[in-house]
This record gives sequence, structure tokens and C-alpha cells, in this order.
Amino acid sequence: MNTPVSWPVQAGRFALGDFATLSGETISGAFLSWKTHGTLNAARDNVILYPTSYSAQHADLEWLIGPDGVLDPQRWFIVIPDMFGNGLSSSPSNTADYPLLVTAWDNVQAQRRLLTEAFGIDTLACVYGWSMGAQQAYHWSALFPDAVQRAVINCGSARTAEHNKVFLKSLMATLEAAPEHIGNGRFSGPPAAAIRAFGRIYAGWALSQDFYRAGLHLSALKAPDLETFLRTDWEERYARRSAADLYAQLRCWEAGDISNNPLYGGDLVAALRAIRARLLLLPGATDLYFRVADNEAEMANLAAAELLPIPSIWGHRAGNPVQNPEDAAFIKENVRRWLELS
Repeated sequence: MNTPVSWPVQAGRFALGDFATLSGETISGAFLSWKTHGTLNAARDNVILYPTSYSAQHADLEWLIGPDGVLDPQRWFIVIPDMFGNGLSSSPSNTADYPLLVTAWDNVQAQRRLLTEAFGIDTLACVYGWSMGAQQAYHWSALFPDAVQRAVINCGSARTAEHNKVFLKSLMATLEAAPEHIGNGRFSGPPAAAIRAFGRIYAGWALSQDFYRAGLHLSALKAPDLETFLRTDWEERYARRSAADLYAQLRCWEAGDISNNPLYGGDLVAALRAIRARLLLLPGATDLYFRVADNEAEMANLAAAELLPIPSIWGHRAGNPVQNPEDAAFIKENVRRWLELS
């Protein structure tokens, strides 16, 4: 946030030591960056965990926190753990021997340690996540069913769909084709041309066909023309991040599956049925990679869930409506309602 806030805010780094990952590799001297908003109450039962999304860092998510926002820090203690690979927590850009695959399982296990060891928190009133943050929220609900009371799955799914993987593989292939790529998602220098292509591919997936047909990139987002929009909103967005970090997070996203772990052995139905939290599934009606149909398929095996598509033409970005007041109001109304359910 660029303006002062009227509630307590803290930030720090939590040391995990040498952290063993699900893939069998180890993150040497692992750590999580984190930030909190609000005050932890005496009962430690007012906690909302808010994991980060693809390429995002905690500052990118804070726009929806506020007394009049989606998450009210005057009532809730909101913990934002930076995801592995985002450049603030352990990532290829700051860890020489960073593993080839770090998964949502690994993120959630590390976050569990952060909450219990640093804050003495055992249960969560809610896990709120968008996109890859929603994948982590789903993992929390399945891996620690006794610890999560509610979850908001905003534009996410329990398992990364095959069509979603096509998108992710196209981005990985673009980075791998760069002359600077030296193998395994590592680079000898910034792959500027590849990142330019990367951003333009992303722009075609993150927003719907209807969004562009309506010219919202020009009217709502104030770009003078399509070329400028692709450069300022997409190329420059990803040029600010390490290519190795972007690649590592793509691999994490591709591997997203709440059942691919020792608890469930690949049985997605069993993993979904183990969830005890109340789930609010908020897919974007025109999202091109986390589809409404994915959440519809999950519903049959969830004990307590509501499916409420965001009625928007903003595609995947309907779930993160920083510049979209209508969708922000829809999310605020329904998330606040969800948080009141017992």
C-alpha cells in the first residue's frame, strides 16, 4: 500500500531451515516472507490466511484489505505468506540450489509452520485465495481439514486442468526457447525477447474474448491502443520479475493437485470428500483456464460448498478486480457474507 493505514501492520521473514520438498529435493536455508494486517485476538480465532498468486508479492494483494474492503483488518488478523518462487520467499533468484519442483503442498506445509511457530495459530477462520492463491486455499482445506473453517476459492481449482496445462506449457516453452536459457528454467541473463512474447501470450488468456470485443482495455484500463496495452500491462509486468522465478511458479501451478501427495495417493475424490471447511467457489464466468466446469465437477464431492460464478467478461482477472469496481463489489458482498457463516 502506498498510503498509511489505520490498523496494525507487521512484516518479517520466517526461517524454515533446510526444507524437504514433496519431490524429494531440499530448499537450503528456506524462508518465507510474510506480512500481517490487523490484530490477533486473545482466542487466536480471527485469522484469515491470504496466500499470494502467480508472480504476485504481498504488496500486490493488499488493495482489497481495509475497513470497507473485501477483508476487514479491524475484525480479522490477515496473514499474507509470500509463495515460494515469488522473489521474496525462497526462490531461484535468491537460492542457488532451488529445487526443480516446489509444489502447493510444500507451500502449505511451510505456511503451517509459520502460523504455528511464529504466531501460535492452530486454526483458521478462513483461507482466501485467488488463482494460485486459490490452489493453496484448496490444499489447506484438504491437507488440514480440522484447521480450516471456511475457504474462498476465487478463480481456482483442486487440480490443474489439462487445458490449463496447455497455457502453462506454452509459457514454459517460450522461456525455454530464449538464447539465455541454460536448462531447467535457469537463465544466463534476462531473456528480454522471451519475456516480451511471454507477456503477449498471457494477455490472450487472462482476459476474455468478450473483454477485448468490448474494448475494455481502452475504456476501463485507459490504454491508448492495443500495442501500448500489451507493452505496459503485460510485457513490463513480467519484465519486473526474474525469469527463473516465473518458470518455477509455472511448474508449481502445473503440478497443482490436492490429491497428489502421501495423504491421498492421487485419489481426487477422497481428497475432496475429506474437506470439512465451508467452501465458496468463485470462478470467473469467462475465465479461460480455471473454468466454471472444473468447480462444477468438484461440487459433487464437497460436503459444504456454494458455487457462485462471478458474472463478468473480465476473464481470469474478474477475481482480482483492482480496476474493476463492479466485480470488486460482487466479491466483497459475497465474501463478507461467507465470513459470517458459522
